[in-house]
Parts: sequence; structure tokens; C-alpha cells
Amino acid sequence: MRITGTTRIFYCIANPVDQVRAPEVFSEVFARHEVDAVMVPLRVTAGQLAATLRCLLASPTVGGVSLSIPHKAAAATIVDRCSQAALAANAVNAIRRNPDGELEGDLFDGTGFIRSMDRAGVAYAGRRILMLGAGGAASAVATALAAAGVAELALFDPDQEKAQHLAAVLRRDFGIAASHVPTADPQAYDVIVNASPLGLKDSDPLPVDVGSIRADAAVCDILMKNQPTPLLRAARSRGLIAEPGFDMLIQQTPLYLEFFGYPELARSVRSDDGYLLDLITPDALRRRSNASARLQTTDIPA
Repeated sequence: MRITGTTRIFYCIANPVDQVRAPEVFSEVFARHEVDAVMVPLRVTAGQLAATLRCLLASPTVGGVSLSIPHKAAAATIVDRCSQAALAANAVNAIRRNPDGELEGDLFDGTGFIRSMDRAGVAYAGRRILMLGAGGAASAVATALAAAGVAELALFDPDQEKAQHLAAVLRRDFGIAASHVPTADPQAYDVIVNASPLGLKDSDPLPVDVGSIRADAAVCDILMKNQPTPLLRAARSRGLIAEPGFDMLIQQTPLYLEFFGYPELARSVRSDDGYLLDLITPDALRRRSNASARLQTTDIPA
């Protein structure tokens, strides 16, 4: 990719930042369509977030910012206005500067997660869900699941106050059975979603006792780095349905592109996102997917 003085710059801000995949995805889309733009990662501490956002977005060279761990909730307090989805989850993962100078935030994690579940064929409507984590991404996913008609949402987070607050918001705004649970015991649940940071490192403990998950339950791990995570590897070793989270990013990509002013690119990605899945699918999961595809093909009656 050729970068010049006219290149439009997008930033992906996180702390840590080495786990982010958005710069790969967006830079690939821009290059494929010969758009003079690029997304780069930027590590920013919590104390520097507000000043960094306002400084970067004051530049006409900067097209926008995507946000990852741990900045989504904090960013919602920095923007001048945000979407209903962002207000409901109290988090944003995309920010742009509007012509009037206001910083506008939006949140696409929840929609991306629901669409990734649909593509994977994992049922959630009417199901009992255990959510591990109650941060910005977890809030977005929980909000989307509540809107999609799950039967129950149980939230576990070491920060009990955070989980209790999110459960109260879900009950108030969606009228669903939502509660903070004191342990991550998965036995009563149909779907277990890891939206915590556990799994970013191989040395992390598993966020849940995989041996206690029911044989008919599904596991989803939304982490972008280290896929398949220890949780997914353990779940798949038991023969459980266990889905990685990177498709959640792919499903959000058209929403980001529209938000940042590229509706034609958004339409293109919606019609064909296979090259992006190929880009970020780890070899271990790609081999599994290919093997599954061959098995399904040979099972078709002649």
C-alpha cells in the first residue's frame, strides 16, 4: 500500500493493542478497492484517551477511530452524541468528527455478534445465556441479545458492581430476565459467551469450567487474538459447538464503512466478505473448516 500526503488515516485505539485485527481488515478493504486510506493501531492509556481522541479527530486527515479494550465505555462519556445502540450499552466502538465539529459515536459490536451467530447457525432466541464479562463489548453483545429475544441473560464478572449495573439496565430497557450471578457455573445455560479478556494469553485460566458445560450447549469466544483460544480448544475437544469471535468483526465492517462515509465499500463487503474471513482465520480453524466442508460434501447422497 502506498501512503502519501493525501492518504486518509483511521486509527484503531486500544490498550494493549497487539490483539486488534481491525487494521488488517480495513487496510485490506481499502487496498482491494484502491481507496487512498489506511487504518493503523495506536496504543493509548485510559488517562490519555480523551485528549488523544480530540486531538486526532481535529485533523482533517483523520477519517475516524475504532476502539477496542478497554476504551469503549470511557469513550461513550467523551463523544458529544451517540446512537441509540451506544446509549443502551453505554459504550462506543466507532467515532467520527461531524462537519459541525461534534464527535459522534456508534456501537456495532452487538449487531456484528448477532450476525456472526446467525452465520454460524448458533441459536440464541429463547435461550438461556451466560455472559462472562460486563465491559464495553459485553454490554454491546448483551444488549443485542436482549433485543433479539433471549429467555435469560446471566452476567458474571469479578467486578460485581459492573455486572449488577448491566443486569439492571437490561431489565429496565428490555424487560428480560437478567441478573448478576456470583459464579461462572455454566450447567444451566444453552449458550456461554466469553466477553472477558481471559484467553488473550495462553497462561490465562479458563473463564469457565468446560467440563460442566452441557453437551447440547454452544460456546462463543469473542476475543480476536489467540484464536482458537484455550476456551475454544477445550470446548471443541469435548465435541461442543464452539465458535470464535473474529466473524463478529467481519460482520461489523460494512457498518463501520457506512459510518465513516464509504457506502459503496460497505455494499461490496456485504456482497463478498470471503477474502476478509480468509485474511483473519487462523490456520488451525481454516483446516477444521475445510475438513468439515469436505465431510459435508461427501455426505450428500448421489
